[in-house]
Amino acid sequence: MAHERDALITGIGLVSCLGSGAEAHWDALNPAGGFTPALDTESFPPLAVHPVAPMELDKQIPKRGDQRQMEPWQRIGVFAAGLALDSAGVKGNADLLSRADLIVCAGGGERDTAVDETILSGYPKAPDPDAFLNQHLLGGLRPTLFLAQLSNLLAGNISIVHGVTGSSRTFMGEEASGADAVRIACARIAAGQADITLVGGSYNAQRPEVILHYEMGGLQRRAPFTGIWARQDDGGGMLLGSVGAFLVIESRAHAAARGATPFAHIAAIRTDRCRREPGQATANARTQLGSMAAHIDPRGVGVISGASGVASITAEERAFLDTLGHPVRATATALGHSLEPSMPAKLGLAAMSVRHGRLFGPLEAAEQAMAAPLTQALVTGWGHWRGEALALVTAA
Repeated sequence: MAHERDALITGIGLVSCLGSGAEAHWDALNPAGGFTPALDTESFPPLAVHPVAPMELDKQIPKRGDQRQMEPWQRIGVFAAGLALDSAGVKGNADLLSRADLIVCAGGGERDTAVDETILSGYPKAPDPDAFLNQHLLGGLRPTLFLAQLSNLLAGNISIVHGVTGSSRTFMGEEASGADAVRIACARIAAGQADITLVGGSYNAQRPEVILHYEMGGLQRRAPFTGIWARQDDGGGMLLGSVGAFLVIESRAHAAARGATPFAHIAAIRTDRCRREPGQATANARTQLGSMAAHIDPRGVGVISGASGVASITAEERAFLDTLGHPVRATATALGHSLEPSMPAKLGLAAMSVRHGRLFGPLEAAEQAMAAPLTQALVTGWGHWRGEALALVTAA
């Protein structure tokens, strides 16, 4: 039975290597000749990234001054947030947006590569390395640069550009932050603490320091650049992707009162974490699945997997999913792995699939087609290092 405090997705804003907007992504995931990923293999050889497609910034960030003061990850996020508000039909509704919650999941911003290179090249040759370091940190990391890197400035820019001025929260913590951001949004709606929330985040993967960071951890994929499941046969690894993903989530009663047409219903979302000893992530997932079992109709279920490609945890997730027996799509094959906004992006893809009544086509040979109509989607979010999340998206 429908409940007036159900959390419905009424707006989807997506930006990635596949384009801008929900329908652009749906079209890109259902090509006539089979899916081919968009990759940049030239900027960071021998590594690759999924680069963000060109955005018409003026359509969502009309003031050029606003565009100039934002780092790329902020432009991606503010643009995606505007797309979500447009999709929900609330863009420019000052009264409604003044009451809307804003929940952002984001990392720590972007570094000044020129300052980093100056320090790294000069430090070993400096007569007094400590004095050299202090001098360049004081002079190079100016306060305005530091402020531009704060993650909550993304929330501030969204408030300024789009007028979303209700309560505001910023979550940090890689993949888990995106799952918790959505979980909190749904919980506030269920408790009657909010009626409408804009939730999501952004990630710019086209940055030397993040490529270096994950390469130092031995977590990235080198050529050949195959799909998530195929690459597990020879070492696995992540391919990062630039993504902006925001959702408008509102109560069923609020959506009905304003005549909104929802994409789908987030029937359940659970988050947890463990030390990643063998089997611990699977145990978390089974507990999460058991807690939402009453909502699941196995006849029309597909799985939208957030597997990163990192070998050990991806293998464990695949073994868990094999026991469920549902068709699976690993979206990082198409978008790359985007950390913070990964879960909002997958929920958007799941909502589109449920609304269309079918799962988009296989992204690689290991994924099976789904002949039955899609009525529900299980969305996984096992982080590359920590955090296990599971959500159930059903027809609205």
